Amino acid sequence: MHLAESADVPESPQRPETAPDLAVETRTRLIADLAGLIRPSHTAKAILLVPVALIGAPSYSLTEVVGIISATVAFMVASAAVYIGNDIVDRHRDRHHPVKRNRPIAAGRVGVVTASVCCAVLLAVLAAIVARGPASYWPVLVYLALNVAYSRFLKHIPLVDVGTVAAGFVLRVVQGYEVTGGQVPAWLLITVFSMSLLLLLGKRRRELLETGAVHRPALRGYSMELTNWLLQIASVLALVAGLMYLRDEGPFGPQHGQTAMMLSTPFALFALFRYLQIQLVENEGDDPVRILLRDRVMVANSMLWAATLGVTLVLVHHPSLAAAVTL
Repeated sequence: MHLAESADVPESPQRPETAPDLAVETRTRLIADLAGLIRPSHTAKAILLVPVALIGAPSYSLTEVVGIISATVAFMVASAAVYIGNDIVDRHRDRHHPVKRNRPIAAGRVGVVTASVCCAVLLAVLAAIVARGPASYWPVLVYLALNVAYSRFLKHIPLVDVGTVAAGFVLRVVQGYEVTGGQVPAWLLITVFSMSLLLLLGKRRRELLETGAVHRPALRGYSMELTNWLLQIASVLALVAGLMYLRDEGPFGPQHGQTAMMLSTPFALFALFRYLQIQLVENEGDDPVRILLRDRVMVANSMLWAATLGVTLVLVHHPSLAAAVTL
């Protein structure tokens, strides 16, 4: 009887959402979409590459540190503006991509006018930073000009498209040395360029498997066989250039550069092997940033590598500690 009586009791209606609740939810979604436009995870590119100029310096002034921070922020802002501009230009093509169609502009959650205003604000912030020393911020200005050309026509030219994007990574490194006044190591630039090509070619390979040339016309100039060969060439160049940088131009000096090179060889080889395994065996690699920052094997290898070189660097610059360790 109690069961019957309880069955007859109507369920209490859910409280309908009020207008303020809907307004708050809409505002929250808009803020999340605007944040998604600038791709926060990609700020790692500037955070990792621009401050390279400080690595290994025996001492540096507060002015240099502030300059590096300012240069890093400048490239983060410039990259965010470029991402928004590219999303505006590519919004129709992105709707044919299984992942990119969910981006705020392609999905229609953020209008073109709103996105354009955000891009203009970011460019205004960048102009305020660059105005403090325009002569030392030429790499970020070249980066912007290069990306305008990329969005208009370079992205449609096979091989040139990946080279253009890779040049943007090199410009980040150059920017760090510009604000510190240091000499840019040639082997380091070759390493960054070839590593960037490796990651970008892996991304093109994944796009060939997933969508073909429908989303990216430049893919008509690629094939699976070509990308596999190019991955091998870029891997070899990145490995050799990186090891030569550590030996000849790195922060370890001519006396200990060879030691750093030998210690780094197994870590560098394993990193390349793991990336190729992800590409060719696991058929992943559509997002290079996610691989470098979230793949547990890659992260563990990088941390061990960084710790090894870090300890070596400390011992190089503090011989007394090295003597104490040997005793």
